[in-house]
Amino acid sequence: MPDLFVAMFREEWRVHSELFGSVGFALFPVLVGAMACMGTVLVPIVNAALPAGDLATIVHLLFLLVGVMVGGFGLVGNEVMNRRFGQASFVAYAARTLPLSERRIFAAFVAKDTVYYLLLWILPVIAGVALASPFAGLAPATVLRLALTLLLAFLSGLAGLFLITTVWGRSKLAFAVLAGTLVAGSGAIVLATGALPPFPPLELYRSFSWPLLAATLAAIGAALAVSLLLFHPVSSGSERRHPDRFSGLARRLGRLPYPALAAKDLLDLWRSGGGVAQVLFALLLPLGLCWFLISLLARVLPTNGVLLLFSVLAGVLGSTVYTWLTAFDTFGPYGCLPVGVGTLIRSKLTSFGLLQVVPAAVVAVAALATGSGAVALPAVALALGLSAWAVAVTVYLAGLSPNVLVYDPKVLAVYLGGVGLPVIALVALAFASPWLGFAALLLLVPAALLVSAGVRRWEAADGAFF
Repeated sequence: MPDLFVAMFREEWRVHSELFGSVGFALFPVLVGAMACMGTVLVPIVNAALPAGDLATIVHLLFLLVGVMVGGFGLVGNEVMNRRFGQASFVAYAARTLPLSERRIFAAFVAKDTVYYLLLWILPVIAGVALASPFAGLAPATVLRLALTLLLAFLSGLAGLFLITTVWGRSKLAFAVLAGTLVAGSGAIVLATGALPPFPPLELYRSFSWPLLAATLAAIGAALAVSLLLFHPVSSGSERRHPDRFSGLARRLGRLPYPALAAKDLLDLWRSGGGVAQVLFALLLPLGLCWFLISLLARVLPTNGVLLLFSVLAGVLGSTVYTWLTAFDTFGPYGCLPVGVGTLIRSKLTSFGLLQVVPAAVVAVAALATGSGAVALPAVALALGLSAWAVAVTVYLAGLSPNVLVYDPKVLAVYLGGVGLPVIALVALAFASPWLGFAALLLLVPAALLVSAGVRRWEAADGAFF
């Protein structure tokens, strides 16, 4: 197991350092830490505007959200072992050639990915907070406690979603029982105490306790262990039969550009363990956590501010659907077909457009459920306009490889600037008047132009897809 872990970790470094250069890839966590450092300097200003304790709650739940977005190993496990990942990683593919069990290899992969995200995302943020702590008025003891509890918050989200998605993969009935138990238990706590269920890492930050720390570590370890024991990879040599849904789906999409490629994208998403599960765990669950986070700011936001901020986040998260669609294949297999890079990018965008009904519906339901139905239309327009712009920036910067090129610090920095500036402007407009949320639709024109420029850029690239 240690040898597998080290081999996978070296392989991960080698792949990315070949793409971006060793120095370039090493600068990625430095960029993340610098952004965290700049954000921490603003803590006294933000803390003065928020009710006591809310900032700590928001930060811990943000780390939980990051863990949730990383921990869907139960959804991608078979892809890792048998299909797409095997084209890029010979170590994960070793179950086919070496006397090593698939579960052992997958356990090493999960450990590698967890450490990988810790080193690239979580620890740089904590280091940035520590570096800026003197300017933010944070005591050294507070920083140490915060470092521990934020790490635990991330691991809680990762382990929790790993368990949930693994149960989903084994049995939908068991998942329904588990989800029902969690909802019923949380509801009982709310009714009995009038407060939300306690979140152990946050409770540790507020009042450190060795028994609670031990219990939290035990719960995280147990969730990871059970998830690995329940994981059951489908052997690459096993036979799986599917009815012909391609022909009918392609006919129904006939009025769209590239109906055959769009139908293939949707079937890839469905048959790879995605479909309902991908929408549920990679979009709806993070959006639910985002709604809860934003609701903590309700007292300092203008009327409809919670809904409008939620619409912005729904748009940005909705743009990540493009990364799902590009995760299942690379351009290489299309090289012998009369299909160009531009055609493939546009077909992915067609499928992306079809799936935008999900974030749009979520925003509309949120507006109606909170009594803000009068501004549902501008809220949906805000989400869709930002999603279109964000995916245009993604296409220009990363083409068909957003899952890989996001780790190029230059790409990440330009993406954050390119998406962040319109977000700030639109939030200011929407807060001035919710109906100005329609201004986001003006982004559709520059988004279309940017997509065209991106297509030309990646058609001219040579071997730039991974």
